[in-house]
Amino acid sequence: MQTQRKRKLQDRRPRSTSLPSKSPTQSSKPIHDGDPYQTHHRPTPEECRAVRDDLLALHGFPREFSRYREQRQRKLGLVVEDEGEGREQSEAETALAGEEEAEEEESVLDGLVKTVLSQNTTDVNSQRAFASLKSAFPSWEDVLAAESTCIEDAIRCGGLAPTKAACIKNILTCLLEKRGKLCLEYLRDLSVGDIKAELSLFKGIGPKTVACVLMFHLQQDDFPVDTHVFEIAKTIGWIPTTADRNKAYLHLNQRIPSELKFDLNCLLFTHGKMCHRCGKRKDSQQCGKRKDSQHREESPGKACPLLNYCKNS
Repeated sequence: MQTQRKRKLQDRRPRSTSLPSKSPTQSSKPIHDGDPYQTHHRPTPEECRAVRDDLLALHGFPREFSRYREQRQRKLGLVVEDEGEGREQSEAETALAGEEEAEEEESVLDGLVKTVLSQNTTDVNSQRAFASLKSAFPSWEDVLAAESTCIEDAIRCGGLAPTKAACIKNILTCLLEKRGKLCLEYLRDLSVGDIKAELSLFKGIGPKTVACVLMFHLQQDDFPVDTHVFEIAKTIGWIPTTADRNKAYLHLNQRIPSELKFDLNCLLFTHGKMCHRCGKRKDSQQCGKRKDSQHREESPGKACPLLNYCKNS
C-alpha cells in the first residue's frame, strides 16, 4: 500500500518539458571565438580606426598597394580616392608602380607565386624575381616542365632560390595532379575557410602566405601578420608580449574590424619599414625616444604617431 501511494504522488508531480537553464559558465559562444587572447581587449575598433587615420595622414596610402586597393574598391562598387597625392615617391615605389601598371590583371596562381617569392627579401627583389621567372618561362606549364636548376637561376635575384623553386614546383605538380590544370581561379568561389584549407595543402605555404593571397589576390577581409606588423602590434600593446606570430594573427583578425583590415595592414607594413623606432623593439616604453643616426624619422619634423599608443600599452 505504501509503495502504491508513493507512485501516485510521483505521477502527480509536474513534468518540465523545457531544457535546463545554462549556468554562467555555459553561456552563449564568446564574441571572439577562436581568439587565443580573449582577455586581451586591444585593439578596440576605435583604436584601429585612429591608428589607420594617423598613419594615412603621415604616409598617404602606399602606392605599391594601390592596384590591390582599387580592385577591392571596384568589387564593392566604390569610387577610389588617391590618398597618396602630395607624398613624394621613392625610386623603388616609382619603379614598382610603373611595372604594376604595365601588367595585365594577374591570376590567383600568379599572386601565390609572387607571395612565395616575396618571402625573406625586399619588394624590389621579389618583383624582379617574378618578372625574370615570367620572362624565362612564358607559361606555368613551362615552369613545371623545367629543371629545378633552371627555375633557381631565373629567381636567384630574389634570394633563397633552391627553397622557393622547390615550393613553386611542388605547387604546380600538386595542382596538376589534383585539378588537371594549372589554375587557382576556382578559389574565388570558395569560402575563406575552404580557401585556407586548399592553400594550406601545398608544402611550404604557411598562414602568412595564405593570408596575403586572401587579402591581395582574392579581395577577402584578412589581416596577414608579417614581421613589421607583428613587431608594431607588440610594441603598442595590441598583442601580449609573449605572443607568437600565429596567435597574433588569430587575435588581430578577431579584434580588427573587417572594413579596416586592408588599409591598416598596408599602412602598418609601410610604417614598419620606414620607422625603425617602432619595429623590432623589445622595450615598448622606449618607442620614439631614440634619435640616433640609425633611427631615422619617417617624415621630417613629424613625430611617430604611434608614440601615443605605446604609452597605453
